[in-house]
Amino acid sequence: MEYKHIIDSDRCKGCGLCVDICPKNVLEISKQVNTKGYFPVHQARPEDCIFCSACCIMCPDVAITITAIAAEKADQS
Repeated sequence: MEYKHIIDSDRCKGCGLCVDICPKNVLEISKQVNTKGYFPVHQARPEDCIFCSACCIMCPDVAITITAIAAEKADQS
């Protein structure tokens, strides 16, 4: 099964807790501000993400989610 890592940058306040807890150093604080004036987190190295969900659990603003992606069905031609 495949997963997708989603960060709601407008919800993120840039506290950095997820950056500190990530075992693979995937996340970094952005250099661009969001609509609320915060520097949100972004995936600097998405290919290194192991979808452990530590960032989701740590985020006090529930700005990070990991969801399963439905596998595409093979063509049945």
